Amino acid sequence: MSELRKDLITREWVIMSPERARRPSDFHHERAAQAVVTKNHSICPFCPGNESMTPPEIIAYRKKGDKANSSGWWVRVMPNRFPALMVEGKLNRSESAIYDRMDGIGAHEVIVETPDHGTPLSRLPEAQMKEILWAYRERYTDLCKDSRFKYILIFKNHGKVAGASIEHSHSQLIATPMIPQQVWIKIKGIEQYYEYRDNCAYCDIVRVESDGKERTVAENESFIAIEPYASRHPFETWIIPKRHSHSFIDMKDQEIDELVATLKMVLLKLELCINDPPYNYTIINAPINSGVIGQFHWHLEIIPRLTIAAGFELGTGIYINPVPPEESAKYLRNIKTIV
Repeated sequence: MSELRKDLITREWVIMSPERARRPSDFHHERAAQAVVTKNHSICPFCPGNESMTPPEIIAYRKKGDKANSSGWWVRVMPNRFPALMVEGKLNRSESAIYDRMDGIGAHEVIVETPDHGTPLSRLPEAQMKEILWAYRERYTDLCKDSRFKYILIFKNHGKVAGASIEHSHSQLIATPMIPQQVWIKIKGIEQYYEYRDNCAYCDIVRVESDGKERTVAENESFIAIEPYASRHPFETWIIPKRHSHSFIDMKDQEIDELVATLKMVLLKLELCINDPPYNYTIINAPINSGVIGQFHWHLEIIPRLTIAAGFELGTGIYINPVPPEESAKYLRNIKTIV
């Protein structure tokens, strides 16, 4: 079973996951980190007809009456075959000398975004992207009912450098039994800003960036996509809802439509501008089942993996970004897309 261990100094939790163990030879440096390509679709576990290669589905969007764990679906969700955390069991939190630990309890699920092996998320129709968001919401809402879980992260790894082990377009969800330290940092920062300004930090970011336009990539009635002022990575892009809300599950129908339009536009712009980069995106929501919500303002962060954190970044936490956000926003604004 996985185990969660807490760093004594930084207070960050680390997952020790022997279920995902690899041999030392698996970590040998590769000269060219290419995208993961599975040319033989018969061995891709996410392709229709190969449902037996995955754990039984949790939910699937398919025609009414179709048999579970068979083809015919257009979005499919199942447990990760090699989960970082396991649903079954109790936390069994304890101390070992000066250290805190608990059993690796949580949830780890895979959302297969399309039955089409060769189509990336950026090229899916908006109607299909909306179905993916509905699947996100359905699983998020269900997992919120489990009082053991305190945080749920929905994320996507695109490309090998970004951590994708299978080319077929998919995203993931992990529920944890604690609030991650990086989320705590955001919570404390939001609280401190509110005490100083008497307003939500993200609402102010939306207002300032919408007025200035210098770092704005795209905007509609419900969302704004920006290159953040202190972006850590080249072409780092945030999509922020204009309406203050602590969780994406509170979106109204129009907001879902406009999030899909914004996300598709941004991903296409990144694809065309910097040659389909590997990227990660994360949906940052408030914690759950903890009473910690406050002034939290949910948003989506997209981080193209164009640079590598080296000694200075790892030693100080200070990132060196070679492309100022004003320049990357200008590049992206000038990319024409059809969405």
